[in-house]
Amino acid sequence: MAASNINVVVITGNLTRDPELRSTGGGTPVCDLRVAVNSRRKDGQTGEWVDKPNYFDVTVWGAQGENCATYLSKGRPVAVDGRLDWREWEAQDGNKRQSIEIIAESVQFLGSRDGSGAVQGNGITARSDVPADTSDFENT
Repeated sequence: MAASNINVVVITGNLTRDPELRSTGGGTPVCDLRVAVNSRRKDGQTGEWVDKPNYFDVTVWGAQGENCATYLSKGRPVAVDGRLDWREWEAQDGNKRQSIEIIAESVQFLGSRDGSGAVQGNGITARSDVPADTSDFENT
């Protein structure tokens, strides 16, 4: 019996730039996000806790991508549920390039547009420095 393959990733973090919306040749909307996620660890020399940022490229397709472009902006906290996708291409200089990105199945807006909220789409409150605001979930 063959083993099943599982490709699932869940991250929460903050957008490092405004979303970039474009369309495919066939007119399908696609939105590109960049999300920073901090890993916390203890520095072996100083004993202090330090944050190490990790950056992830996220692609969001269709109407959900349009919503991301409309309602999200740099600095906004999000939760992304999706899968990893590896791609390889040849750059203009002739060198092979590769990248791994997250193809989003769902994107939850964790803070409000004015920076004052943190409620996930399922109604569970995420930890945040700001009070909750569910207004973003009425349009998704």
